[in-house]
Amino acid sequence: MLTLGALAQEATPSDYGYKQTGFMSTPKLGAYFIGSYKYSDLAGANDGPGFGCRLVRAYMDGTIFNDFKYRVQIQFASGTPHVKDYFLEWVKYKEFSVKIGQFKRAFTFENPMNPWDLGVGDFSFLVKKFAGMGDRLGEANMGGRDQGIQVQGDLIPMGGEDGYRLIHYQLGVWNGQGINAVDANKEKDIIGTIQVQPIKGLYIGAFGWKGSWVNASGDEFARRRISAGAKFDRDNWTVRAEYATAVFGEKQQILDAGRPNYVGSDALYVTVGVPLYDWLKVFVKWDEFREGATSATSHDMYSTAVNFRLHKNVNFQLEYRRHENQLLPNPGYNEIWFQTYVRW
Repeated sequence: MLTLGALAQEATPSDYGYKQTGFMSTPKLGAYFIGSYKYSDLAGANDGPGFGCRLVRAYMDGTIFNDFKYRVQIQFASGTPHVKDYFLEWVKYKEFSVKIGQFKRAFTFENPMNPWDLGVGDFSFLVKKFAGMGDRLGEANMGGRDQGIQVQGDLIPMGGEDGYRLIHYQLGVWNGQGINAVDANKEKDIIGTIQVQPIKGLYIGAFGWKGSWVNASGDEFARRRISAGAKFDRDNWTVRAEYATAVFGEKQQILDAGRPNYVGSDALYVTVGVPLYDWLKVFVKWDEFREGATSATSHDMYSTAVNFRLHKNVNFQLEYRRHENQLLPNPGYNEIWFQTYVRW
């Protein structure tokens, strides 16, 4: 119910100033957890069969003047409690906004997604190895995040009942060391994407990443990565497909030689989600990572996940996974994952 004071505030222009106390939303508090049971016929996989907690997170969102958005998110499970996100974003214009703090890197379509929206039990090999979730270089799981500043926007409005923007872009500069860590060298990671939305819900895009990472021993490694793909989300139908390739090597070797001593890897995945009922959606996925960009070093996973979304805040997920990992003596093995998603 609106009060006279609230109506007066709405009618008053919002002036910036250090004495200003109005025009700030009540912070929104929320949390969610994902619990699981995992079985594998590969000895030692997933720390053995049994029940576990994938994650527990709490967050706070809000706005100031409707020109700024902020978020703080903390994770309590899967290791020591730590800050996942903290950022402030100036969002006055759709064409140009600025975000600063700690947040998701602008690399791949899947990395920025919430675990609730994946449709399958975990992120793709491509995201894990190339976007910072247990990186190929040896960087620990940073949740695909880093500390930095990013500009982004949506350009060229398209008319009609399906109003949308044709072009989306993001360009950011990050430390390169991941979450809750200071920079370890003078170089910053530059990551960006350009995406085209020819019809509402369909994005076709490319991503690039140039930077470096320093390990605990002080060794500096170059990161040169590109990715391209497409995603479609509309009327509860989902299609995502991406390919990425990367060069890994000690930074100085790459700088000093025309074709240095490096290791190249690549990955791709295809995910399709089909709604059978409003509360029942089935996903199928092919996920591949090639350690040396060859078939002899490939790890393929074929999975089917059934999601029972009984409420927007409650989901039950049952997934079967078939692995073919050529780097193992016995490449083929099977897994069953059951996960519960709850948020409030």
